[in-house]
Amino acid sequence: MKVTKENLKLEKALEREWLITNGLGGFASSTILGINTRKYHGLLIAPLTPPARRFLILSKLDESIKIGQDNYILYSNIGENFISKGYEYLESFEFDYVPTFTYKVKNTTIKKTICMEYGKNTVCINYKVQNGMDYATMTFAPIINFRDFHSMSTNWSFNVRQNINKTKVKIILNSNSQTPIYMNLSEGKYIEHKQDTFKNMFYIEEQKRGFEPEENHCVPGRYEVKIAPNEYKEITFVCSFEDNIDEINADTIINQEKERKSKIIDETGLNEKNYIQNDENIEKKRKELLKILINSSDDFIVYRPSFSLHTIIAGYHWFLDWGRDSLISFEGLLLKTQRFEIAKEILKTMTRDIKYGLVPNGYSGFDNRPLYNSVDASLLLIEQVEKYLRYTEDYSFIEDIYPKLENIIENYITGIDVDDNNIYLDTDFLLVSGTENTQNTWMDAKIGNYAVTPRNGKAVEVNSMWYNALIIMSNLALRFGYLSQSRKYKQLARRCKISFEEKFYNKKRKCLYDCLGDSKIRPNQLFALSLSHPVIEPNSDIAKDIINVVEKKLLNSYGLKTLAKGEDNYVEIYEGDTKKRDMSYHQGITWVWLFGLYYDALKNMESMTKRKKEKQELQEKIENFRINLIKVFEKEINERGCIGSISEMFDSVKPYLPKGAVCQAWSVAEILRIIS
Repeated sequence: MKVTKENLKLEKALEREWLITNGLGGFASSTILGINTRKYHGLLIAPLTPPARRFLILSKLDESIKIGQDNYILYSNIGENFISKGYEYLESFEFDYVPTFTYKVKNTTIKKTICMEYGKNTVCINYKVQNGMDYATMTFAPIINFRDFHSMSTNWSFNVRQNINKTKVKIILNSNSQTPIYMNLSEGKYIEHKQDTFKNMFYIEEQKRGFEPEENHCVPGRYEVKIAPNEYKEITFVCSFEDNIDEINADTIINQEKERKSKIIDETGLNEKNYIQNDENIEKKRKELLKILINSSDDFIVYRPSFSLHTIIAGYHWFLDWGRDSLISFEGLLLKTQRFEIAKEILKTMTRDIKYGLVPNGYSGFDNRPLYNSVDASLLLIEQVEKYLRYTEDYSFIEDIYPKLENIIENYITGIDVDDNNIYLDTDFLLVSGTENTQNTWMDAKIGNYAVTPRNGKAVEVNSMWYNALIIMSNLALRFGYLSQSRKYKQLARRCKISFEEKFYNKKRKCLYDCLGDSKIRPNQLFALSLSHPVIEPNSDIAKDIINVVEKKLLNSYGLKTLAKGEDNYVEIYEGDTKKRDMSYHQGITWVWLFGLYYDALKNMESMTKRKKEKQELQEKIENFRINLIKVFEKEINERGCIGSISEMFDSVKPYLPKGAVCQAWSVAEILRIIS
């Protein structure tokens, strides 16, 4: 994907971002102009205990060039009252697995490529310089820090200790004596700076989000490289936690990363078949979009050395690996892409720390302590076990973890009150969960002790997943020879279904209650139709009512709204400070991943209906839905937001601006799954 000069105007280009990752939870990211607009932007954000405790190490590498007697800056930075305009020399930005910037100054062309070494906290920046007819000197000024990526070094001063060996520099910044920063330039000379601080770097996006927008960084020195007239020169800068950086070849790292990503795409086999038979243009767009999404999917798959297992990052820039998000993303990221061994590792990760029947919904970023604020993650795990078997038929592995799955069901039956989850099976065989102060469903925004959408009691998706889990477990128990257990789970499922059909249908609004006693129209009712074993019969009149209401009240081109317009507290634009944003998070904002529920509901309805005309109508609706997704997201992924990925959510009013995390695992996973 390439952005040329005419599309690199300041205002619009500041909204376009790029991101690359290192497979450990670390990343490099900025705008396509090279201007950092977030506190999360930087060229090396490295996890100290992967994938957690991520620290900003290298904010930028600011370049300038002296040609003859004239100095030209190539870098661009924003202060509250100024902007340096190196972007005016930027001819193009290209993203082909890694980002490449091409600058032109007089007759000199400079091509800069940024790449992270996979599995290492290392970033390489490679410059290919074709000089013009004058002598030139390029200067590179590393702007560094050592702060938690959520925090800000506002008004900091820096105590720098440097050990310099030609162009290789070891830096200890402030009191951090355990983790030195290493820098190296492939040639030239290094000039140490004393007490040089980059003051008041200004982040536009943080100001919009209601956070402190300015901070200081350290400039420990600069590199200078001389270039003769008409000379072609390659220069490499490396910043890392590794001390052997003088041995790193940037071209090798870049080529290895391109080959690794390309291999992942090829091994899926997804682009070998034609999908849209009657429209060559749409089919071409589908394959291009699919390639981009497979590439993006790899960014979320990271390694946890403490577990010796892989896990899934929920989104960038700020999320960690969360159980619920990982499981919703599971099929699209791993099964569709045929990464079955990693899928097995994710299931091992999910079952590793089950406590009282609860799958951890995440791990503390400070001490890896499992967190259990989720009623649905355990039930989602059982659904993904069913999906895993559908793709692999690996019953041997599932038999090994079956006791963990049994532990979930038995604890949900007897009751769980860990971390105020308040889960128990009521006398009507429906699950109760949560309290007024608990946010243990996916609608989990919380401000202090105030849960914005607590949804406590009998929630529609929780009971849909409960029924689904009982059927799956009954079938597994039968296969593994636990006959009495199989009968028990099947009987519980039957009774759950009877109560669900009796109590959850809202005859007045012709849809399902979101929670019993709460008639707000939300997308969670789609769980009743979309799982492997729907609790509502997909060929029923109730199913048609649900789809009709969802399509009229919630569905748009970018996802499903979390609340219907006209309901109390409805908000359609996600903006403002933390409190305002959290109050609107699940109150009408559009979420991409919810497309997956809608798609699966339609597929289940199509497969269950016996009427030929109705089946044909549903098939056409599904096909048109896919085509519209291809059109929307092929454009979105190339023209807005983060290049090559899909954001967490969108406003629910035109122009449907992307909001939240710029790269979201379940957004990418569900679009990938639907179009493949």
